[in-house]
Amino acid sequence: MKAEEFRRLTAELEKLTPHQKQILADRLRSTGQAQIARALIESRVGATPACPHCGHGHVARWGKVSGLQRYRCGACHATFNALTGTPLARLRLKDKWSTYAQQMTEGQSVRKSAAACEVHRNTSFRWHRRFLELPNTQRATLLSGIAEADEKAFLESLKGKKCGLPRVPRKRGGKASKRGLSDEQIPVLICRDCAGSMADFVLERVDKEHINAALKPILAADAILCTDGGKALGAVARGMGIVHRPVNLAQGIRVIAGVYHVRNVNAYDNRLKEWKHRFHRAATRYLANYPGWRRLIERTHNALQPRTVLRAAHGMNHNQQLTAT
Repeated sequence: MKAEEFRRLTAELEKLTPHQKQILADRLRSTGQAQIARALIESRVGATPACPHCGHGHVARWGKVSGLQRYRCGACHATFNALTGTPLARLRLKDKWSTYAQQMTEGQSVRKSAAACEVHRNTSFRWHRRFLELPNTQRATLLSGIAEADEKAFLESLKGKKCGLPRVPRKRGGKASKRGLSDEQIPVLICRDCAGSMADFVLERVDKEHINAALKPILAADAILCTDGGKALGAVARGMGIVHRPVNLAQGIRVIAGVYHVRNVNAYDNRLKEWKHRFHRAATRYLANYPGWRRLIERTHNALQPRTVLRAAHGMNHNQQLTAT
């Protein structure tokens, strides 16, 4: 806008009613959030974009679509933008993503997030799954030093399933008919080392086979595994040939030699379960979303920002994050 046009525009502001001013302020805020979201998305490509289809580096600008710069590969002639190949590809209403990311930093439910963003609950649900698709996979790849492991059980929920239920529906989630682990409970194995690196796995069963498949790729050979004395975890430690330090909580033995315990992983278990309770027993098929979401919060020490949510959602690596900050 030219200076003279801007001067005339500001002169007209005095004629606006309070309601019109509020509408204008909301519009300006929405536009600003959209610009921030687009700038953050565009920063993923960097100064030297490469084709996500063939990896070729010879690309040219090819107009704009939905406010995002589009590129064309000189080798395969395919077009792409900064979101191509990411979970956020082909999603619309990008101007509302910053608001939605803010809702996720506050741990709001799908319906409350939909109301805040003024979108349908199905749109909010779709965004929820897409935003968490990559954070779900961003778990620790190596646990070293003193590592703690524990299982946390979540009551199975068939929410959203309309027919073919294997049991009578529970009222408002209900309670398990049996104490302890059973077919009604979904076990989640949670691991954490002394450096704060975390990994979690939704298991089919709590047995040696399934626990070994989860732990073997991530436990260092010289790691010391601390558990609450579960037989399956002990068998896995012996099979891997690593040092196992079980504590016997039932007998009041919570610390061994002053350094071996499961306090950190148990504290995280409690934070996860208390935080997840606000979502009113989310469906089991989406259970993995919530530990992934919680890990994202833990990595920022409970200071999760909308920018961090957006970066994690479209797969920006650490170096790109530093450049975009």
